[in-house]
Amino acid sequence: MTRHLDLRGGKPVWVTYKAPEVPVHKLTRDAKCDVLIVGMGISGAMMAESLTDAGFSVIVIDRRDGAMLGSTPATTALVQFEIDQPLSTLSKKLGKTKAEQAWRRSRNAVANLQARIEDLGIPCDHEPRNSLFIAGDVMDSDALKAEADIRRVAGIYSRFLNASELRQEFGLNREGAILSFDNLAINPRKLTAHLHLKAIERGASYYAPVEAVEVTDSRDGVEVKTDSGHTISADHLVLATGYELLDPAPQSGHKIISTWAIATEPQPENLWPKETFIWEASDPYLYLRTLPDGRVICGGEDEDFTDEDKRDGMLQEKTNRISAKMKALMPNLDTKPAFRWSGSFGVTETGLPWIGALPSHPRIFSMMGYGGNGITYSRIGAELVTGALTGNPDSDADLFAFTSGVSLIRRLIPTALA
Repeated sequence: MTRHLDLRGGKPVWVTYKAPEVPVHKLTRDAKCDVLIVGMGISGAMMAESLTDAGFSVIVIDRRDGAMLGSTPATTALVQFEIDQPLSTLSKKLGKTKAEQAWRRSRNAVANLQARIEDLGIPCDHEPRNSLFIAGDVMDSDALKAEADIRRVAGIYSRFLNASELRQEFGLNREGAILSFDNLAINPRKLTAHLHLKAIERGASYYAPVEAVEVTDSRDGVEVKTDSGHTISADHLVLATGYELLDPAPQSGHKIISTWAIATEPQPENLWPKETFIWEASDPYLYLRTLPDGRVICGGEDEDFTDEDKRDGMLQEKTNRISAKMKALMPNLDTKPAFRWSGSFGVTETGLPWIGALPSHPRIFSMMGYGGNGITYSRIGAELVTGALTGNPDSDADLFAFTSGVSLIRRLIPTALA
């Protein structure tokens, strides 16, 4: 019943930038803690830092050999508050009130993450970034102008740029765009490693490779049997397993898809004004960001399948297409890929994550931070779960909760995402 996924292929650009090592140990005996976290990726890191800061004793395990060995290095780390579903679209699915609430909480999460990084003094190449959502074959200029108006009504300031303004300010030839403010560029490996190290500094224990093979929960706590034969007992369990789904898990409302990305050679002399994030309102979409050394990351070309061999077999074709699209958008760039990689990630029908206690299992929390806002959602997850465990329930908990009708059995076999 364990679902193992090869979450990425190729060579992500992040491997060229050094990040601190996260020390892990072998599990050689039974252990006990307040909270056990499964997964040493960015979600597990944010959760471990938040819970140790709140005073909980924490153990973190991962089925791989250490931290950040799953999908974390494959992220392109555009930390945005703009949800995959435009506010106008999400309002039709959830209703105006909930959609606005989700967008505002996403915006708060980006601000809170930046504040936390600065408060902890984490060196992760973080810089504020504005973003451009440019016209494409899904949303034209009129649709973008209407979307900007809807956002402003919800208290989220955005500015619509017509074709002339877009060309003058950013040198882009499209019929319009939405300019948004206060997003965040980071190095995901550096951020994840430093969050784990902060949790270790506060006493958290890290064990890998350790796989949870049986979970039993009761009114008094949770027991997790591992593949080493040892048992970890905890008051609560947090499954930060990302795109490697639990089985059984909710079987509707989400899916795993494939994506591809490239990074260029450094070219600071060719970059666009203000180095804003750029997203295209097209299907398949295209997105771009810069790195501190002048490289450009560009990704997209998503496909609706999960076969890892098929995904990686399309690496050359897909990344060449991304390179050509980037050249058409920005002729002054050298778009030849210096790095190419592929990845798998999850999406939901609404573009929102599922975070909270599993139905009928109040001591087991799961973070399914799906969508293109995975890092933003990881921050929301850390806030929601910490609030629940400290007795201060978050006012937005119901917005991201698992549906009450989901049927789950007592024995779960989770897998860890690093």
